[in-house]
Amino acid sequence: MFVIGIDIGSLASKAVLINDKREIISYSIVPTGARSAGAGRDAFDKVLKQAGLQPEDIAYVLSTGYGRENVSISNEQLTEITCHARGANVINPDVRTVIDIGGQDSKAISLTDMGDVARFAMNDKCAAGTGRFLEVMARAMEINLEDMGKLSLKSETRVEVSSMCTVFAETEVVSLIASSCNKIDIIAGIHRAIARRVGTMAENIGIRQQVMMTGGVAKNIGVVRALEEKLGTAILVPDEPQIVGALGAAIFALERALADTIPAE
Repeated sequence: MFVIGIDIGSLASKAVLINDKREIISYSIVPTGARSAGAGRDAFDKVLKQAGLQPEDIAYVLSTGYGRENVSISNEQLTEITCHARGANVINPDVRTVIDIGGQDSKAISLTDMGDVARFAMNDKCAAGTGRFLEVMARAMEINLEDMGKLSLKSETRVEVSSMCTVFAETEVVSLIASSCNKIDIIAGIHRAIARRVGTMAENIGIRQQVMMTGGVAKNIGVVRALEEKLGTAILVPDEPQIVGALGAAIFALERALADTIPAE
């Protein structure tokens, strides 16, 4: 039996294909663009192609993320909070706190010992503490977004970026550059600013060990280290942190598909 979970994010759409042993057979990450429905189909088609399967081979499709209602091929939709919690629990059952930083939102989720959602907090109204914030800062400093993490680890002088408003923070960064501050130190300051915003949100729901970070920003080692400093704890990062929500959706899809095969008494 094969099932697929699809996570439609604001910037990237992800699909995970698993078998009835809960093993990941293939996954894909594609740009969402202006059409979430099209991105969902693209992600779906890519995991099928990688696995050498056809649409009729898939027993169940479950979608999540902000664009989940637009995925016409899905049998069911669930919230990203629920799916991220389940995905994190499957990857590591000891995880009790999930911090997810995506392109345009961030969330902190506290899990029960069974891996269910206990509490959560979410920022989806402001770019502060998101991947979009990092993109704007990278453009202001004329550096590659992908280089920010490793560069920040070389910082030797503490520089603070005090504003969390993206517009004001960009102006602040430009002023720091004009003051001849080292760009590497500024990058580290940007990462600490994100850690303050997201870390405080996570502390408000209560930090429980172990902590996992998911989402595209988890690939930025500088933000991970800054969050570890803020929270005073080590943070686990999955091998591919962007697919955790889609994995959770796939696990729920498998449960639904297996339930459908049980004959009624």
